[in-house]
Amino acid sequence: MIFSFQEDLSMSEISERLKHIIRHAYDNAPAVKEIMDGAGVSPDDIQTVADLDEIPVTSKERLVELQAANPPFGGFLAVPPASLKRVYVSPGPLYDPQGTEEVATRAAAEAFTPTGLGPGDIVLNAISYHMVPAGLLLDEVLQAMGATIVPTGIGNTQLQVKIMHNLQVTGYVGTPSFLAALIDEAEKMGYDFKADFALRSALVTAEPLPPSLRQRFEEQYDINVVSAYGTADLGLLGYECEQKAGFHIPEDVIVQVVDPETGKSLGPGAVGEVVATTFNETYPLIRFGTGDLSFYTDQPCACDRTSQRLVALVGRVGEAVKVRGMFVHPNQVRFAIGQFPAIARVQAVVTRPADWDELTLRVVLADEGADRQQLTGALGEAIRVACRVRADRIEFVTADAVAEDASLILDERTWE
Repeated sequence: MIFSFQEDLSMSEISERLKHIIRHAYDNAPAVKEIMDGAGVSPDDIQTVADLDEIPVTSKERLVELQAANPPFGGFLAVPPASLKRVYVSPGPLYDPQGTEEVATRAAAEAFTPTGLGPGDIVLNAISYHMVPAGLLLDEVLQAMGATIVPTGIGNTQLQVKIMHNLQVTGYVGTPSFLAALIDEAEKMGYDFKADFALRSALVTAEPLPPSLRQRFEEQYDINVVSAYGTADLGLLGYECEQKAGFHIPEDVIVQVVDPETGKSLGPGAVGEVVATTFNETYPLIRFGTGDLSFYTDQPCACDRTSQRLVALVGRVGEAVKVRGMFVHPNQVRFAIGQFPAIARVQAVVTRPADWDELTLRVVLADEGADRQQLTGALGEAIRVACRVRADRIEFVTADAVAEDASLILDERTWE
Protein backbone atom coordinates (compact mmCIF):
# COMPACT_ATOMS: atom_id res chain seq x y z
CA MET A 1 0.00 0.00 0.00
CA ILE A 2 1.14 3.54 -0.67
CA PHE A 3 -0.12 6.83 0.62
CA SER A 4 1.09 10.38 0.99
CA PHE A 5 1.39 12.78 3.84
CA GLN A 6 3.38 15.90 4.62
CA GLU A 7 5.43 16.25 7.77
CA ASP A 8 2.70 18.24 9.51
CA LEU A 9 -0.03 15.71 8.67
CA SER A 10 -0.24 12.83 11.13
CA MET A 11 -1.52 9.35 10.42
CA SER A 12 -4.56 10.09 12.58
CA GLU A 13 -5.32 13.18 10.49
CA ILE A 14 -5.09 11.12 7.30
CA SER A 15 -7.51 8.60 8.79
CA GLU A 16 -9.93 11.37 9.78
CA ARG A 17 -9.87 12.83 6.28
CA LEU A 18 -10.42 9.38 4.82
CA LYS A 19 -13.35 8.63 7.12
CA HIS A 20 -14.91 11.98 6.21
CA ILE A 21 -14.69 11.48 2.42
CA ILE A 22 -15.96 7.90 2.66
CA ARG A 23 -18.98 8.97 4.71
CA HIS A 24 -19.62 11.94 2.39
CA ALA A 25 -19.37 9.76 -0.72
CA TYR A 26 -21.58 7.03 0.76
CA ASP A 27 -24.27 9.51 1.80
CA ASN A 28 -24.24 11.68 -1.35
CA ALA A 29 -22.98 9.62 -4.31
CA PRO A 30 -25.43 6.77 -5.05
CA ALA A 31 -22.88 4.80 -7.07
CA VAL A 32 -20.45 4.70 -4.16
CA LYS A 33 -23.20 3.49 -1.83
CA GLU A 34 -24.18 0.77 -4.29
CA ILE A 35 -20.59 -0.41 -4.69
CA MET A 36 -19.97 -0.51 -0.94
CA ASP A 37 -23.31 -2.13 -0.13
CA GLY A 38 -22.66 -4.76 -2.80
CA ALA A 39 -19.38 -5.62 -1.09
CA GLY A 40 -20.98 -5.65 2.36
CA VAL A 41 -18.91 -2.66 3.47
CA SER A 42 -20.23 0.26 5.53
CA PRO A 43 -18.51 3.63 6.09
CA ASP A 44 -17.82 2.59 9.67
CA ASP A 45 -15.68 -0.27 8.35
CA ILE A 46 -13.22 2.18 6.78
CA GLN A 47 -11.12 3.59 9.59
CA THR A 48 -7.63 3.60 8.03
CA VAL A 49 -6.00 3.43 4.60
CA ALA A 50 -5.52 -0.32 5.06
CA ASP A 51 -9.30 -0.75 5.24
CA LEU A 52 -9.72 0.57 1.69
CA ASP A 53 -8.91 -2.92 0.40
CA GLU A 54 -12.44 -3.90 1.47
CA ILE A 55 -13.93 -1.66 -1.23
CA PRO A 56 -13.87 -3.04 -4.82
CA VAL A 57 -11.80 -1.22 -7.44
CA THR A 58 -13.83 0.66 -10.06
CA SER A 59 -12.12 0.48 -13.45
CA LYS A 60 -12.30 3.22 -16.05
CA GLU A 61 -14.24 0.85 -18.30
CA ARG A 62 -16.76 0.29 -15.51
CA LEU A 63 -17.09 4.03 -14.96
CA VAL A 64 -17.90 4.48 -18.66
CA GLU A 65 -20.61 1.82 -18.32
CA LEU A 66 -22.07 3.43 -15.20
CA GLN A 67 -22.19 6.86 -16.81
CA ALA A 68 -23.89 5.41 -19.89
CA ALA A 69 -26.46 3.64 -17.72
CA ASN A 70 -27.03 6.63 -15.42
CA PRO A 71 -26.02 9.78 -17.33
CA PRO A 72 -24.22 12.01 -17.05
CA PHE A 73 -22.06 11.19 -14.00
CA GLY A 74 -22.98 7.57 -13.27
CA GLY A 75 -24.12 8.31 -9.73
CA PHE A 76 -20.74 9.66 -8.57
CA LEU A 77 -21.72 13.35 -8.34
CA ALA A 78 -21.99 14.19 -4.64
CA VAL A 79 -23.05 17.86 -4.80
CA PRO A 80 -25.96 19.70 -6.45
CA PRO A 81 -25.36 20.04 -10.22
CA ALA A 82 -25.95 23.80 -10.02
CA SER A 83 -22.80 24.17 -7.90
CA LEU A 84 -20.49 22.93 -10.67
CA LYS A 85 -17.98 25.32 -12.26
CA ARG A 86 -17.17 23.20 -15.30
CA VAL A 87 -17.79 19.79 -16.82
CA TYR A 88 -14.87 18.26 -18.70
CA VAL A 89 -15.07 15.43 -21.23
CA SER A 90 -12.33 12.81 -21.48
CA PRO A 91 -12.09 9.79 -23.80
CA GLY A 92 -14.73 7.19 -23.16
CA PRO A 93 -16.59 9.49 -23.21
CA LEU A 94 -16.40 10.34 -19.53
CA TYR A 95 -17.91 13.43 -17.96
CA ASP A 96 -15.70 14.86 -15.21
CA PRO A 97 -17.43 17.50 -13.06
CA GLN A 98 -15.42 20.28 -11.42
CA GLY A 99 -16.69 21.98 -8.29
CA THR A 100 -15.38 24.78 -6.12
CA GLU A 101 -12.85 22.79 -4.09
CA GLU A 102 -9.14 23.37 -4.66
CA VAL A 103 -7.92 19.80 -4.23
CA ALA A 104 -6.61 19.44 -7.78
CA THR A 105 -5.06 22.92 -7.77
CA ARG A 106 -3.12 22.28 -4.57
CA ALA A 107 -1.80 19.00 -5.94
CA ALA A 108 -0.68 20.58 -9.20
CA ALA A 109 1.05 23.39 -7.31
CA GLU A 110 3.22 20.80 -5.55
CA ALA A 111 4.42 19.55 -8.94
CA PHE A 112 5.67 22.98 -10.01
CA THR A 113 7.90 23.51 -6.97
CA PRO A 114 11.02 21.79 -8.39
CA THR A 115 10.68 23.64 -11.71
CA GLY A 116 11.69 26.91 -10.08
CA LEU A 117 9.15 28.77 -12.20
CA GLY A 118 7.48 31.86 -10.73
CA PRO A 119 7.22 35.64 -11.07
CA GLY A 120 9.02 36.95 -14.13
CA ASP A 121 8.75 33.69 -16.06
CA ILE A 122 6.87 33.43 -19.35
CA VAL A 123 5.48 29.91 -19.67
CA LEU A 124 4.26 28.21 -22.84
CA ASN A 125 1.30 26.01 -21.84
CA ALA A 126 1.13 23.42 -24.62
CA ILE A 127 -1.47 21.27 -22.86
CA SER A 128 -4.95 21.14 -24.41
CA TYR A 129 -7.48 23.66 -23.09
CA HIS A 130 -10.36 21.89 -24.79
CA MET A 131 -12.65 19.40 -23.02
CA VAL A 132 -9.99 17.97 -20.66
CA PRO A 133 -9.02 19.71 -17.40
CA ALA A 134 -5.21 19.81 -17.60
CA GLY A 135 -4.74 23.01 -19.62
CA LEU A 136 -6.96 25.22 -17.49
CA LEU A 137 -5.82 23.62 -14.25
CA LEU A 138 -2.14 24.25 -14.92
CA ASP A 139 -2.98 27.73 -16.22
CA GLU A 140 -4.62 28.58 -12.87
CA VAL A 141 -1.65 27.26 -10.91
CA LEU A 142 0.86 29.19 -13.00
CA GLN A 143 -1.18 32.37 -12.52
CA ALA A 144 -1.17 31.84 -8.76
CA MET A 145 2.62 31.40 -8.90
CA GLY A 146 2.97 34.79 -10.58
CA ALA A 147 4.06 33.52 -13.99
CA THR A 148 2.86 34.86 -17.34
CA ILE A 149 1.14 32.18 -19.43
CA VAL A 150 1.04 31.80 -23.21
CA PRO A 151 -1.98 29.46 -23.71
CA THR A 152 -1.06 27.74 -26.95
CA GLY A 153 -2.29 24.18 -26.49
CA ILE A 154 -1.01 21.50 -28.85
CA GLY A 155 -0.14 21.87 -32.55
CA ASN A 156 0.96 24.79 -34.80
CA THR A 157 4.59 23.85 -34.28
CA GLN A 158 6.21 26.54 -36.42
CA LEU A 159 4.04 29.25 -34.90
CA GLN A 160 4.86 28.06 -31.40
CA VAL A 161 8.59 28.15 -32.20
CA LYS A 162 8.21 31.78 -33.27
CA ILE A 163 6.25 32.58 -30.13
CA MET A 164 8.92 30.99 -27.95
CA HIS A 165 11.62 32.98 -29.70
CA ASN A 166 9.83 36.33 -29.90
CA LEU A 167 8.62 36.27 -26.29
CA GLN A 168 11.78 34.62 -24.96
CA VAL A 169 9.71 31.97 -23.20
CA THR A 170 11.46 30.60 -20.09
CA GLY A 171 9.09 27.79 -19.11
CA TYR A 172 7.22 24.98 -20.85
CA VAL A 173 4.30 22.77 -19.84
CA GLY A 174 3.26 19.90 -22.11
CA THR A 175 4.26 16.48 -23.37
CA PRO A 176 7.96 15.66 -23.70
CA SER A 177 7.47 14.57 -27.31
CA PHE A 178 6.01 17.96 -28.28
CA LEU A 179 8.89 19.77 -26.59
CA ALA A 180 11.27 17.65 -28.65
CA ALA A 181 9.25 18.48 -31.77
CA LEU A 182 9.51 22.22 -31.01
CA ILE A 183 13.28 21.99 -30.58
CA ASP A 184 13.65 19.97 -33.78
CA GLU A 185 11.48 22.43 -35.71
CA ALA A 186 13.46 25.39 -34.37
CA GLU A 187 16.69 23.87 -35.61
CA LYS A 188 15.13 23.11 -39.00
CA MET A 189 14.20 26.80 -39.17
CA GLY A 190 17.86 27.72 -38.73
CA TYR A 191 17.91 28.57 -35.03
CA ASP A 192 20.52 27.50 -32.52
CA PHE A 193 18.04 26.49 -29.82
CA LYS A 194 20.41 26.73 -26.87
CA ALA A 195 21.77 30.12 -27.96
CA ASP A 196 18.65 31.73 -29.43
CA PHE A 197 15.99 30.63 -26.94
CA ALA A 198 15.55 31.32 -23.21
CA LEU A 199 13.81 28.09 -22.17
CA ARG A 200 15.25 26.97 -18.81
CA SER A 201 12.61 24.77 -17.14
CA ALA A 202 9.83 22.38 -18.20
CA LEU A 203 7.09 20.37 -16.53
CA VAL A 204 6.27 17.43 -18.79
CA THR A 205 3.32 15.09 -18.41
CA ALA A 206 0.65 12.98 -20.21
CA GLU A 207 3.18 10.47 -21.58
CA PRO A 208 6.36 8.69 -20.47
CA LEU A 209 9.65 10.59 -20.41
CA PRO A 210 12.36 8.25 -21.79
CA PRO A 211 15.73 8.63 -20.02
CA SER A 212 17.42 9.37 -23.35
CA LEU A 213 15.06 12.28 -24.01
CA ARG A 214 15.53 13.71 -20.52
CA GLN A 215 19.28 13.49 -21.04
CA ARG A 216 18.98 15.33 -24.33
CA PHE A 217 16.92 18.15 -22.81
CA GLU A 218 19.13 18.58 -19.78
CA GLU A 219 22.61 18.00 -21.17
CA GLN A 220 22.28 19.37 -24.68
CA TYR A 221 19.96 22.31 -24.00
CA ASP A 222 20.34 23.01 -20.24
CA ILE A 223 16.59 22.63 -19.62
CA ASN A 224 15.56 21.54 -16.12
CA VAL A 225 12.92 18.86 -16.83
CA VAL A 226 10.46 17.69 -14.17
CA SER A 227 7.92 14.95 -14.89
CA ALA A 228 4.41 14.59 -13.43
CA TYR A 229 1.83 11.81 -13.57
CA GLY A 230 -1.95 12.18 -13.54
CA THR A 231 -5.23 11.37 -15.23
CA ALA A 232 -8.15 13.49 -16.42
CA ASP A 233 -10.50 11.77 -13.96
CA LEU A 234 -8.32 12.07 -10.86
CA GLY A 235 -5.96 14.97 -11.45
CA LEU A 236 -2.32 14.83 -10.40
CA LEU A 237 -1.21 11.54 -8.83
CA GLY A 238 2.55 12.01 -8.66
CA TYR A 239 5.36 14.46 -9.30
CA GLU A 240 9.13 14.42 -9.31
CA CYS A 241 11.16 16.34 -6.77
CA GLU A 242 14.59 17.83 -7.38
CA GLN A 243 16.12 14.35 -7.05
CA LYS A 244 14.05 13.03 -9.98
CA ALA A 245 13.91 9.57 -8.42
CA GLY A 246 10.25 8.66 -8.75
CA PHE A 247 6.84 10.27 -8.32
CA HIS A 248 5.96 11.67 -4.89
CA ILE A 249 2.24 11.44 -4.09
CA PRO A 250 0.41 14.73 -3.41
CA GLU A 251 -1.25 15.29 -0.06
CA ASP A 252 -4.79 15.34 -1.45
CA VAL A 253 -4.92 11.82 -2.85
CA ILE A 254 -4.38 8.28 -1.58
CA VAL A 255 -2.60 6.04 -4.08
CA GLN A 256 -2.34 2.28 -3.76
CA VAL A 257 -0.55 -0.30 -5.90
CA VAL A 258 -2.78 -3.38 -6.02
CA ASP A 259 -3.00 -6.83 -7.52
CA PRO A 260 -5.13 -6.30 -10.67
CA GLU A 261 -6.87 -9.64 -10.10
CA THR A 262 -7.77 -9.30 -6.40
CA GLY A 263 -7.64 -5.54 -5.76
CA LYS A 264 -5.51 -6.16 -2.66
CA SER A 265 -2.60 -3.89 -1.85
CA LEU A 266 0.91 -4.99 -2.73
CA GLY A 267 4.21 -4.34 -0.98
CA PRO A 268 7.21 -2.26 -2.08
CA GLY A 269 8.72 -3.31 -5.40
CA ALA A 270 5.77 -5.43 -6.56
CA VAL A 271 4.24 -4.40 -9.88
CA GLY A 272 0.50 -3.76 -9.75
CA GLU A 273 -2.27 -1.42 -10.84
CA VAL A 274 -2.27 2.19 -9.66
CA VAL A 275 -5.53 2.77 -7.77
CA ALA A 276 -6.47 6.18 -6.35
CA THR A 277 -8.92 7.61 -3.83
CA THR A 278 -9.35 11.38 -3.93
CA PHE A 279 -10.57 13.81 -1.30
CA ASN A 280 -12.69 15.53 -3.94
CA GLU A 281 -16.14 16.07 -2.38
CA THR A 282 -17.70 17.05 -5.73
CA TYR A 283 -16.74 13.85 -7.52
CA PRO A 284 -15.47 11.33 -4.97
CA LEU A 285 -13.88 8.53 -6.93
CA ILE A 286 -13.12 5.86 -4.32
CA ARG A 287 -10.56 3.24 -5.34
CA PHE A 288 -10.55 4.22 -9.00
CA GLY A 289 -8.36 1.99 -11.14
CA THR A 290 -6.18 3.92 -13.58
CA GLY A 291 -5.23 0.85 -15.61
CA ASP A 292 -1.58 1.86 -15.24
CA LEU A 293 0.98 -0.58 -13.85
CA SER A 294 3.66 0.66 -11.48
CA PHE A 295 5.55 -0.19 -8.30
CA TYR A 296 6.60 1.87 -5.31
CA THR A 297 9.43 2.23 -2.87
CA ASP A 298 9.30 3.05 0.81
CA GLN A 299 12.97 4.02 0.92
CA PRO A 300 13.57 7.63 2.08
CA CYS A 301 14.11 10.25 -0.61
CA ALA A 302 17.10 12.57 -0.38
CA CYS A 303 14.75 15.55 -0.72
CA ASP A 304 13.40 14.86 2.82
CA ARG A 305 9.79 14.59 1.63
CA THR A 306 8.02 11.96 3.69
CA SER A 307 5.77 10.50 1.00
CA GLN A 308 6.47 7.15 -0.59
CA ARG A 309 7.15 7.18 -4.31
CA LEU A 310 5.92 5.48 -7.44
CA VAL A 311 9.23 4.47 -8.98
CA ALA A 312 8.09 4.10 -12.59
CA LEU A 313 5.10 3.42 -14.81
CA VAL A 314 5.75 0.14 -16.60
CA GLY A 315 2.67 -0.29 -18.80
CA ARG A 316 -1.04 -1.01 -18.80
CA VAL A 317 -3.14 -3.68 -17.13
CA GLY A 318 -3.99 -6.39 -19.66
CA GLU A 319 -0.52 -6.40 -21.21
CA ALA A 320 1.13 -7.94 -18.15
CA VAL A 321 1.48 -11.65 -17.40
CA LYS A 322 1.61 -13.02 -13.86
CA VAL A 323 4.62 -15.28 -13.31
CA ARG A 324 5.08 -16.94 -9.94
CA GLY A 325 2.89 -14.31 -8.32
CA MET A 326 4.60 -11.30 -9.93
CA PHE A 327 3.22 -9.29 -12.84
CA VAL A 328 5.71 -9.06 -15.68
CA HIS A 329 5.08 -6.39 -18.32
CA PRO A 330 6.65 -6.24 -21.79
CA ASN A 331 8.18 -2.84 -20.96
CA GLN A 332 10.12 -4.40 -18.08
CA VAL A 333 11.56 -6.95 -20.47
CA ARG A 334 12.35 -4.20 -22.99
CA PHE A 335 14.20 -2.25 -20.30
CA ALA A 336 16.28 -5.29 -19.39
CA ILE A 337 17.30 -6.24 -22.93
CA GLY A 338 17.93 -2.60 -23.87
CA GLN A 339 21.14 -2.81 -21.86
CA PHE A 340 22.66 -5.31 -24.32
CA PRO A 341 23.53 -4.11 -27.85
CA ALA A 342 24.49 -7.69 -28.76
CA ILE A 343 20.83 -8.76 -28.50
CA ALA A 344 18.56 -8.23 -31.50
CA ARG A 345 15.34 -9.38 -29.84
CA VAL A 346 13.99 -11.58 -27.09
CA GLN A 347 10.81 -13.49 -26.44
CA ALA A 348 9.89 -14.45 -22.87
CA VAL A 349 7.95 -17.72 -22.83
CA VAL A 350 5.92 -18.74 -19.78
CA THR A 351 5.04 -22.42 -19.32
CA ARG A 352 3.72 -24.52 -16.43
CA PRO A 353 4.97 -28.11 -16.80
CA ALA A 354 4.45 -29.27 -13.22
CA ASP A 355 2.37 -26.82 -11.18
CA TRP A 356 5.21 -24.32 -11.32
CA ASP A 357 5.62 -21.37 -13.66
CA GLU A 358 8.76 -21.54 -15.77
CA LEU A 359 10.19 -18.53 -17.58
CA THR A 360 12.36 -19.13 -20.64
CA LEU A 361 14.06 -16.37 -22.61
CA ARG A 362 14.55 -17.00 -26.32
CA VAL A 363 17.36 -14.74 -27.45
CA VAL A 364 18.19 -13.72 -31.02
CA LEU A 365 21.67 -12.21 -31.24
CA ALA A 366 22.57 -9.17 -33.29
CA ASP A 367 26.21 -10.15 -32.89
CA GLU A 368 26.88 -13.87 -33.30
CA GLY A 369 30.35 -13.34 -31.90
CA ALA A 370 29.03 -12.25 -28.51
CA ASP A 371 30.18 -14.14 -25.42
CA ARG A 372 27.09 -16.26 -24.76
CA GLN A 373 28.16 -17.41 -21.33
CA GLN A 374 28.82 -13.88 -20.12
CA LEU A 375 25.61 -12.63 -21.74
CA THR A 376 23.56 -15.40 -20.10
CA GLY A 377 24.62 -14.31 -16.63
CA ALA A 378 24.25 -10.59 -17.26
CA LEU A 379 20.86 -10.90 -18.98
CA GLY A 380 19.56 -13.19 -16.26
CA GLU A 381 20.49 -10.63 -13.61
CA ALA A 382 18.99 -7.76 -15.63
CA ILE A 383 15.69 -9.66 -15.94
CA ARG A 384 15.70 -10.44 -12.21
CA VAL A 385 16.20 -6.78 -11.31
CA ALA A 386 13.73 -5.39 -13.84
CA CYS A 387 10.98 -8.00 -13.45
CA ARG A 388 11.62 -9.38 -9.94
CA VAL A 389 11.38 -12.88 -11.43
CA ARG A 390 14.30 -15.16 -12.29
CA ALA A 391 14.54 -16.71 -15.74
CA ASP A 392 14.74 -20.49 -15.55
CA ARG A 393 16.48 -20.81 -18.92
CA ILE A 394 18.08 -18.57 -21.52
CA GLU A 395 18.15 -20.11 -24.99
CA PHE A 396 19.98 -18.63 -27.97
CA VAL A 397 17.86 -19.21 -31.10
CA THR A 398 17.98 -18.36 -34.79
CA ALA A 399 16.26 -15.31 -36.18
CA ASP A 400 13.43 -17.32 -37.70
CA ALA A 401 12.54 -18.75 -34.29
CA VAL A 402 11.36 -15.36 -33.04
CA ALA A 403 9.74 -13.18 -35.68
CA GLU A 404 10.33 -9.43 -35.55
CA ASP A 405 6.64 -8.85 -34.84
CA ALA A 406 6.32 -11.68 -32.30
CA SER A 407 4.77 -11.00 -28.89
CA LEU A 408 7.42 -10.06 -26.36
CA ILE A 409 5.78 -12.29 -23.74
CA LEU A 410 4.22 -15.60 -24.84
CA ASP A 411 2.04 -17.35 -22.27
CA GLU A 412 1.81 -21.06 -23.13
CA ARG A 413 0.32 -22.21 -19.83
CA THR A 414 -2.81 -24.31 -19.77
CA TRP A 415 -5.17 -24.42 -16.79
CA GLU A 416 -6.91 -27.79 -16.96
